[in-house]
Amino acid sequence: MASTSTTGECDKSFSSSYLQLRPEKLGLLDLLALLLSSNLNRRKFVESSEETEERFERRWIIFISIVVQKLLLAVARPLSWFGSLIELWLNLVRINGGGLSALLFNLVRGKVVLPETTSADFVSIIGNVDLRLDLDETIPPEDQGYYYTQLSMMSAKAAYENEAYLKSAVTDHWKMEFLGFFNFWNGKASAETIIYRASQKTPQKQVPTLHCSDLPARQYQEKANTQAFILRDGDKIVLAFRGTEPFNSDDWCSDFDISWYEIPGMGTVHGGFMKALGLQKSLGWPKELPKADHDGDGSPRPPTAYYFLRKRLKDLLLQGGDGRAKKFIVTGHSLGGALAVLFPAVLGLHGEKELLERLEGVYTYGQPRVGDPEFREFMQKITREHKIGYYRFVYCNDMVPRLPFDNSTFHFEHFGRCHYYDSLYDEQIVDEVPNKNYFTLKGVVPMMVNAMYELWRSFTIVACKGPEYRESLAMTMLRVVGLAMPGLPAHCPMDYNNSIRLGRAAYRASKEIDKDL
Repeated sequence: MASTSTTGECDKSFSSSYLQLRPEKLGLLDLLALLLSSNLNRRKFVESSEETEERFERRWIIFISIVVQKLLLAVARPLSWFGSLIELWLNLVRINGGGLSALLFNLVRGKVVLPETTSADFVSIIGNVDLRLDLDETIPPEDQGYYYTQLSMMSAKAAYENEAYLKSAVTDHWKMEFLGFFNFWNGKASAETIIYRASQKTPQKQVPTLHCSDLPARQYQEKANTQAFILRDGDKIVLAFRGTEPFNSDDWCSDFDISWYEIPGMGTVHGGFMKALGLQKSLGWPKELPKADHDGDGSPRPPTAYYFLRKRLKDLLLQGGDGRAKKFIVTGHSLGGALAVLFPAVLGLHGEKELLERLEGVYTYGQPRVGDPEFREFMQKITREHKIGYYRFVYCNDMVPRLPFDNSTFHFEHFGRCHYYDSLYDEQIVDEVPNKNYFTLKGVVPMMVNAMYELWRSFTIVACKGPEYRESLAMTMLRVVGLAMPGLPAHCPMDYNNSIRLGRAAYRASKEIDKDL
């Protein structure tokens, strides 16, 4: 075991250098000095193991990251309250007839039904944006390409809901087997960004251990903030991670957190995403965990995502299962997509070949960038050696897949080819999406014009495509917000859901034309 230090610095036997940002120490003058001075060590909200001279471009990104995180943490409680009120109102209206007139009629009669947040009828903000629950019956299981794409998309969308909703959706509507919903311990930093570089002296075949137990405990936000659920469809297991919740500041901090870890043999990986998957605060990614940790009152903490799910999948697929499950699929939307990519990455780091051989595909929707070019090569090697399908879907101007930036400052990159859908829901297979970093001057006008088209489309799509594509009032209001922030509504699961369903319809129509010819 590595020795710990009481000086506040990380053990140098596990990390050659680190950069720690402390938003709680951030002041206005510090921000101005950050932009004017290249020496980060002079800033009281920066802790570094060595003198650091940074270019303005990098300091500017650090500036944006630390300001956004500080603002998110400052509004965390009111944002959560506001989101809860919005959810309660939307559910109140929906379960009382779906309109204000029906709600008022029930109120007059004294028959108002009050929503229960843990019931199968209660729907999240994401669910209220796209209320579709049933699978598209025109996509049969025999059409495995579209069937599992659709099932993965609907599972990624459903992952935002509560356990009762999920159980009802899986068993009553999809006629599949619900195997559990789980809350996982998340050790990500809530008040700072921590950047570690693993020692270059670590042997390539050794699983690296990043030690930071000497950091004050208050620097870590220890909550059960990572969620996932598992279902079984015939001989397939589907593991779906929950993505970024719209009114959860902690989730957004993970997205805007620019921290990363450079792990020998794996590459540089986004730190916030790894912590959400279960990176151990004092151990990094050990292949096996010590005995379960406990809270101060002696009660056991919730498990961490990676280690629990790895064991659960082994039980279902390899050890003591009933033999029905032969393969598994991992999926997620937004942050959930990043976790879906990292899960097999850590399996590869640990040499879990048996599980990787059972992994049929990774499906991500609106997934942010996860790592650097070395990580891209690492993942390409894993998918190639184990014949794992990787399907990354991006809808139009969705901003999240274009973050963190792919530029000379941070070098985050996607890997694999992308299924890109434009605002007409036409699919293209591309290596890189248009306007890959989102924030470009030349892209502003086209994105705003496209946002106006998407708002107009919300009123006409039913006439063009049918009643199942009707947009809720919540989605229409989000389209209005999108006029000022193009790319925000595009991140919602609804457009991804439409893309898969209409993409299948277009494919089927093209086949019919081919037959006629």
